[in-house]
Amino acid sequence: MTQSHSAADAYQPEAYHLERLDAAEQQRRVAAFVATMARRRSVRQFSTEPVPFGVIEQAVRAAALAPSGANQQPWTFVVVSDPALKQRMRTAAEAEERENYQRRMSQEWKDVLAPLGTDWQKPHITAAPYVIVVFEHSYGLAAGDARVKHYYVRESVGIATGMLLAALTHAGLATLTHTPSPMGFLVELLGRPPNERPFLLIPVGYPAPGATVPAITKKPLDQVLIHHAAGDAPAL
Repeated sequence: MTQSHSAADAYQPEAYHLERLDAAEQQRRVAAFVATMARRRSVRQFSTEPVPFGVIEQAVRAAALAPSGANQQPWTFVVVSDPALKQRMRTAAEAEERENYQRRMSQEWKDVLAPLGTDWQKPHITAAPYVIVVFEHSYGLAAGDARVKHYYVRESVGIATGMLLAALTHAGLATLTHTPSPMGFLVELLGRPPNERPFLLIPVGYPAPGATVPAITKKPLDQVLIHHAAGDAPAL
């Protein structure tokens, strides 16, 4: 339950200390991080091989350390490993996705998805040992179920989800970011309160033997990084 805060709540500072690294160590660490993250792919063929729950728990712990608007931490991470519940989630997701592919989606949308090899069938939900469903809190709940306004919810949950994916990748696990649309069925199946909305469904585990991923590329750095150094400000 979200705690309410009055305008009288005072700022309480505490000392902050950051480990300072020399330039060579900074470069080494960021290069190692890039190399690890470059191996992350959206995997749709999962092995049923078990994964220690402690690894998942620590990854969620890392995600929950993310910054958030007003430090409201508007997220819940629901981890599902029960096979029967995963089957119910898959059945509901496939019903929605079948409707999407057959009736709701435009041809343009289907054309964009074609290089990814996706369709309405979602076996990854039942094959992966864990499915993490990230919920965003559209508002908080104080004493007596009074609503507490939340700020920058989607930005906050997006940052936390990125940290979760990074932690899972560093643990040597495969992931998929899946957004069955609409996702309202997850609220009922997972018993979430009315202030929580599904944000993302993430199967987690090891790739199945012979798993494949789409042959796609990422934009080069010079297409995504713009650096305004001293004296380089754009003309107005």
